[in-house]
Amino acid sequence: MRITVFGATGGVGGEVVRQALEAGHEVTAVVRDPAALKAGGERLEVARADLAGAEALLARSGTEWTAVRPPRLTDGPLTGTYRRVTGGNPRAGRSLSRADTAHAMLGAVEDPGTVRQGVGVAY
Repeated sequence: MRITVFGATGGVGGEVVRQALEAGHEVTAVVRDPAALKAGGERLEVARADLAGAEALLARSGTEWTAVRPPRLTDGPLTGTYRRVTGGNPRAGRSLSRADTAHAMLGAVEDPGTVRQGVGVAY
């Protein structure tokens, strides 16, 4: 699968890029500063862009997209155990690790029920 990651040099974006490449996906990393990108490899393409209004732009486009919306991010480990609500937010969800947020993002892109949807994730 080809995945585009906006904010690929941030904590979550970098984790999504890393996990996606490890899973064998082709990744386009959209960044403000390509020098800040830590990942590399033959399945990685880097695009430079300003990320303001990205979700609104995607919503107006004809492309398939999914926006994952985590609460307060932590530096905790990947657990694979969190709640996910398509079209809303998990009730009383207050935090999620960056690693689990990346995991949730990759899971959402493989779920046809999340196409053109916002997905709330939290513990």
